[in-house]
Amino acid sequence: MQASIHFPDTLSAGVLSIAVISPDEQRRNAATTALAEFQGGSIQEFISYPPSLDDVSRTLGHNFDVVLIDLDSDSEYALDLVESISIRALATSMVYSTRADSELLLRCMRAGAREFLTLPFDAGVMAEALVRASALRAASQPPKKADGSLLVFLSAKGGSGVTTLACNFAVSLAQESKKKMLLIDLNLPLGDAAINLGIQAEYSTVNALQNYNRLDANFLSTLLVQHGSGLFMLAAPSELTSAQVCDEAIDKLLEVTLQEFDYVVVDVGARLDLQRTHLFDESATIYLVTQVGIPELRNSNRLIKQLSTTGGPKVEIVINRYDPRKQEISEEDITRALTRPAQWKIPNNYAVVRRMQNSATPITQEDSTIARAIRQMTKSVCGPTVSSEPKPEKKRGFSLFG
Repeated sequence: MQASIHFPDTLSAGVLSIAVISPDEQRRNAATTALAEFQGGSIQEFISYPPSLDDVSRTLGHNFDVVLIDLDSDSEYALDLVESISIRALATSMVYSTRADSELLLRCMRAGAREFLTLPFDAGVMAEALVRASALRAASQPPKKADGSLLVFLSAKGGSGVTTLACNFAVSLAQESKKKMLLIDLNLPLGDAAINLGIQAEYSTVNALQNYNRLDANFLSTLLVQHGSGLFMLAAPSELTSAQVCDEAIDKLLEVTLQEFDYVVVDVGARLDLQRTHLFDESATIYLVTQVGIPELRNSNRLIKQLSTTGGPKVEIVINRYDPRKQEISEEDITRALTRPAQWKIPNNYAVVRRMQNSATPITQEDSTIARAIRQMTKSVCGPTVSSEPKPEKKRGFSLFG
């Protein structure tokens, strides 16, 4: 059970995530009711103590700012629980009891409890305790780091190979930069970035977006899968879904991920319905992926004109499957259609791409004209590294259904 309300404006305790642990329903309800008068974050009830102290980390994790523990159900075990939470620095421990016992209070403080509250709860005492807990949390939190870089792959037309490029760019950037890297598949409902990389994910982008009200770094971490290159991924659903998500959910996902990762690569496919989100803000770089064909160049021309506005994102044009020997449209006409020269030209090599799709081995794991072009793109983002040549991964089997 969870309950959420807001602090009064006069109380500056901030928003806290609180766990209430008590096997006694009456005392548990008394605690949650008292907290709900002031608490603006989440309140989660636990109807029993963790079965053993070894289960404390798994049960609570680092998901709570405060853990409020009922002493009266089993005072000795409750004290051990307080000590375990304090040693592991999982949260600020508070305890409560019907007994105002000075000896018990002393033992609680020695175990690591920061507050000793008595039943029935006094509203003023509870408010002051929460203010102190909020101050402790603020003091213990590391300084907020600068937001990461947002790199969005947008297709001018379906079938332009945007997912293949986004996946291999993300792997290459993870290897080149040696920094924390995330790939998000927003090409819903049929995104297949996970298949490209041989990843089978239990959770998906939809899980994050449908629960955006409680999305934070801890929750996000439970949804991600890590690739062998070091890249983290938030995959599209493996099953077809008709889930509707709002712009606010996408913006919250970007807010959380950009705070946690140095680079966030997003595959949006051809989804122009996302233009009102932060994906298209001036802080983003959009890689517009197109091909040398009349429909693709026509769409690209319209998109470039729309995106090249004041306050819009930086746009870099990527011509995929480029083969100057076989194109029927002149370079001059291509540049005119795109309103500028393309920044990147990815050579056409069907055999290399097919091999990647069948083996789930990134293109950048071998040397080819495509791999070299993609690595040049990533070097333009993070700069050269001491050793930018990829280390070959051990090939692994991959099944679409198993």
